[in-house]
Amino acid sequence: MSEKQLREHLYAQMKNRAMIYYHIFNEIREEYGEEKATEIMKRAIYKRGLDVSKMLAEYGPADLRGLKDAFLRRIVPDEGRLHEPELRRCDNEALEIKFGRCPLKEAYQEAGLGEEEMAKMLEIAAQIDQGTFEGAGFNFSVETWKPGKQGCCHLHIRPGK
Repeated sequence: MSEKQLREHLYAQMKNRAMIYYHIFNEIREEYGEEKATEIMKRAIYKRGLDVSKMLAEYGPADLRGLKDAFLRRIVPDEGRLHEPELRRCDNEALEIKFGRCPLKEAYQEAGLGEEEMAKMLEIAAQIDQGTFEGAGFNFSVETWKPGKQGCCHLHIRPGK
């Protein structure tokens, strides 16, 4: 398999993940309503982030430079091509990364989701990052994509306690 084919498969699998999230969310929403579906999905995806956090735990609670290198090298796929991360800040006080693109967002656009529905799904999906960074011992917040904004998520990571 060529590098190009491998990359195409990787991107397709990320988009597949997005649509799995969407279909599971819709099934739960139909059964229990949107609020409960959102709560369940966020909890489950956060727990997956806690699993991922084990790969970054050695940097917590305060090695933001080490965290940056490990996150961009080990967690962000395809040497950043997939998400186009822009390092906005990295010092002892803060690590900030803004993603220029997101395969989940692209999958939702291709599926014809409206902007509000897409924003909801990206907010839910961002729980993987919440679990990843909190589980590794850092303080974390995220600005997810909203209608009218460019790019995608903006991660804000601070030293933990």
